[in-house]
Amino acid sequence: MRLAQVMAGSTMGGAEGFYERLAVALHGAGDEVLSVIRSDPARAARLAVHGLTPVQLRFGTWFDLPTRLRLRARLRAFQPEVVVAWMNRAASFTPRGPWTLVGRLGGYYDLKYYRHCDHLVGNTRDLVDWMVRQGWPRERAHYLPNFVDDMGGMLPAELDLPPGARPGAPRLLALGRLHRNKGFDTLLRAMPSLPGAALAIAGEGPERESLTRLAAELGVADRVQFLGWRQDSGALLAACDIFICSSRHEPLGNIVLEAWSAGRPVVAVAAQGPSELIRDSETGVLVPLESPEALAAAVNALLDDPERRAALGEAGRAAYAAGFAAAPVLARWRGFLQQVAPPPAAAPARSLSAEPPGGRS
Repeated sequence: MRLAQVMAGSTMGGAEGFYERLAVALHGAGDEVLSVIRSDPARAARLAVHGLTPVQLRFGTWFDLPTRLRLRARLRAFQPEVVVAWMNRAASFTPRGPWTLVGRLGGYYDLKYYRHCDHLVGNTRDLVDWMVRQGWPRERAHYLPNFVDDMGGMLPAELDLPPGARPGAPRLLALGRLHRNKGFDTLLRAMPSLPGAALAIAGEGPERESLTRLAAELGVADRVQFLGWRQDSGALLAACDIFICSSRHEPLGNIVLEAWSAGRPVVAVAAQGPSELIRDSETGVLVPLESPEALAAAVNALLDDPERRAALGEAGRAAYAAGFAAAPVLARWRGFLQQVAPPPAAAPARSLSAEPPGGRS
């Protein structure tokens, strides 16, 4: 197939990472892939390693006419059968044409940015149900999961324990943007009740200063490490005893899938995505939102029970292999794209009319 993948997202993020993995996987499977991205030399270099030469565009405000014209010209020249536009900004910039236009959502976004799309894809079943409740036709709303890289068997990262942790202290790990949605404040508030544990948080964002200050106020700063953005999440997972997803808002939870792939036991706050993914007490442990006490109790129970930790890790690994590894997810994506592609020489030309106002990715 001839496929275009359009992403106007941020430098780092779960959707952005999956965009790269899926574009590379489709290309590796033999499809002709036009990758279009917001200007990002690092992302372009990562894609180029796998044989893709992405088109880099500015994707500015609604009034960024040069990007609109260049995107339209590149799509017309490439003549894709299907175009997948990832999130709000890409969807609002991508025109209709003689191709099938698919909007891919990773969150509960305003559907006004997608009203010109032929189909919508959500990465959770709850998200697809939400689209339908917003008035989108059920037959044009589709659930397709993400896949993450296989992180099993990786060598652990060499991390010194923070100065306040005793030798051999169990290691807790959290990953994600330092934003209120990720609930790292709840995790830090659990730490006084986890006196023997050391915590590493890998990520960066606007809450860095307030979280650092909160750790000091709680008296746990000497047992907490803020690692910044890391590209070695597999090695970090291999080095931890328990992975914690503390998000108060998490539409999917790629980080849960990554922890599963690494065979790590997961404790997660019961936000939308983790609640859909995790079978409580089988493939992970779910705790109530906004409850540091429940989070600490769940972690302590696992720290006291190595056999249960191992069983949860094995069950998570099996769930990953069955439904969220590259092969099964790629097969589902390719089947969907073939299903929605226009019949050969039968696709009517659509009017390249104006798109709705742009928004944030």
